[in-house]
Amino acid sequence: MTDSPVTVADVVDALEAAYPPALAESWDRVGLICGDPGAPVGKIAFALDCTLAVAQRAVADGAQMLVVHHPLLFRGVSSVAANTPKGRVLHTLMTNGVALFAAHTNADSARPGVSDRLAELIGIVPGRPIKPVSVGGTDKWGVHIPPADVEHVMHALFDVGAGRIGNYTRCSFEWEGTGGFTPMEGAEPAEGTVGQHYSAPETRVEFVAPTSLRRSLIDALRRVHPYEEPAFDICPMPQVGDLSQATGLGRIGELPEPMTLRQFTQQVADALPPTAWGVRAAGDPEQMVRTVAVSSGSGDSFLSDVAALGVDVYVTSDLRHHPVDEHLAAGGPAVVDTAHWASEYPWTSQAEGIVKPLGVDTEIIALRTDPWTISAHPRHNHAHDSTTRGV
Repeated sequence: MTDSPVTVADVVDALEAAYPPALAESWDRVGLICGDPGAPVGKIAFALDCTLAVAQRAVADGAQMLVVHHPLLFRGVSSVAANTPKGRVLHTLMTNGVALFAAHTNADSARPGVSDRLAELIGIVPGRPIKPVSVGGTDKWGVHIPPADVEHVMHALFDVGAGRIGNYTRCSFEWEGTGGFTPMEGAEPAEGTVGQHYSAPETRVEFVAPTSLRRSLIDALRRVHPYEEPAFDICPMPQVGDLSQATGLGRIGELPEPMTLRQFTQQVADALPPTAWGVRAAGDPEQMVRTVAVSSGSGDSFLSDVAALGVDVYVTSDLRHHPVDEHLAAGGPAVVDTAHWASEYPWTSQAEGIVKPLGVDTEIIALRTDPWTISAHPRHNHAHDSTTRGV
């Protein structure tokens, strides 16, 4: 008797055990994107992005499944025809029997996760997250609903498990207000007319729910809400106690020995895969740094958080001129800016390690999907002191 083959569903189970979907941010789209859960898998490929070149490489190398970090389909689409960019990618995979799976912000928040790998590479032991996110935590929700639909929508959310506090169920608070929006071209509003501003009474309903139900509640809300794009917000309630191994976005740790910002920036550059973007820093080059915050991918939304946490330097990607300038002017820590791809690509080896015990063949696709291809510097000298700000 032969052992049962590993299936797509087996791989999904292993990855979601390591990267629980409940850890994903509310706007994210994680999980199986295409493929038959019952299909056998003998080889799995890993990449950061599912570009057409990556999909073609996965097919050429004989993979039956491709695991990526960045979801291919973030927003709803009206077509995945083969003559559209994303449709061409999906057709390449599906016609060749390759399933596609994405672990994005759930992989960011998991332990170990994407930022753990980044922290280890640049020389720190990853500790507490910058923004704790707990599977066992509680979210506070606010949902805006037309008054006539409140009972129907809330009934669906309560059925999923929202609004439970101790021995009480269906707990909520609501008040009346006015909602407004302007449908743009391509919208299909339940009320209002494309191109014209519309306002009407709305009811805001607040309730609590376990973080583990976040994805199920979002799916239920989108299914029953009368609006094409429901308005809602989710606020994780603060965690208390020891956060050193808590799940969440970003990591904080310490270097074994202090070093200058200049030395540390070079250490980061030496540790990450090379890109045209390179590695740059903002702050006094001779400042001594030891306590380090890291956030893989785009992390300028955490500038105020790391300032409040008292770190010496913050390593992330995609930093912009004005947010960094204002951050430093306000006394925030030095920042090191890396290429988005470089800060996250090392995660592929971590994800590969999760599925290896299943006994399948694996491959990390080494194509650099970083979009930047050229880095140019002046050939002539300028009398310019790069350590002086405001000049």
